[in-house]
Amino acid sequence: MRLQNRIALITGAGKGIGLAIAKMFAKEGATCILTDIDESLGTLAASELGTPHCFQYLDVSIESDWKRVIEYTLKSFGRLDILVNNAGITGLEKGFGPQDPEHLSLEEWRKIHAINSDGVFLGCKHAISAMKQRRSGSIINISSRSGLVGIPEASAYAASKAAVRNHTKSVALYAQKQGYKIRANSLHPATILTPLWDSMLGTGKEREKNLQELTSHIPMKKMGTPEDVAFAAVYLASDEAKYVTGIELTIDGGILAAAGASPKKMKE
Repeated sequence: MRLQNRIALITGAGKGIGLAIAKMFAKEGATCILTDIDESLGTLAASELGTPHCFQYLDVSIESDWKRVIEYTLKSFGRLDILVNNAGITGLEKGFGPQDPEHLSLEEWRKIHAINSDGVFLGCKHAISAMKQRRSGSIINISSRSGLVGIPEASAYAASKAAVRNHTKSVALYAQKQGYKIRANSLHPATILTPLWDSMLGTGKEREKNLQELTSHIPMKKMGTPEDVAFAAVYLASDEAKYVTGIELTIDGGILAAAGASPKKMKE
């Protein structure tokens, strides 16, 4: 029970990585406020976890939503100990246009940043105000491998996740400068098999072929699971990480450890 008696707020918790984190936090003793823009998924997820866990609607790009949810959390539970800024979109979902730097529209650039970047900024801003009352807390921002390297076909997503990475460090340093015992760290998952991949992988034989092609480029030769990210989130949320702030932790099967232009083995 590494998170016993902690109050945790998780965005985008209706499915995928957010849901996995909520489940693991609950298993470790935390009380979870699950938030999402999909009320049906969020409500179902919270009901599966049972009391005292609950669901609150939250559009992370709207500041008034953040104020309402933080106020609800403090009024209902008296404090906020952990915030996981997980909600995000890739820009590769159905209905979006090209995402490369030449053809990406300004409207879609702003929409992706409003959720991925503005949402994290607002979450950190209001979490700091709530957490500093107890002078303690852990903020975990879900960035991406794409926040560390360029992604030509998902340029807005990559830029937004790079913003998450850098802002996390600013938050970490600011909190310590102010004397708040608030830690802030970022997680950088890559090739984690979540519903976000469905539109990119396809179905049936096409999905199987695309999975084989994708995993062939991963040193561990497999995709990660949402639980792999949740394990890392539990660590950063717990007292085991009490001396850890401002870091970036990659969960990518070794992708970023590899060099694309590795020399071939020399003949003897």
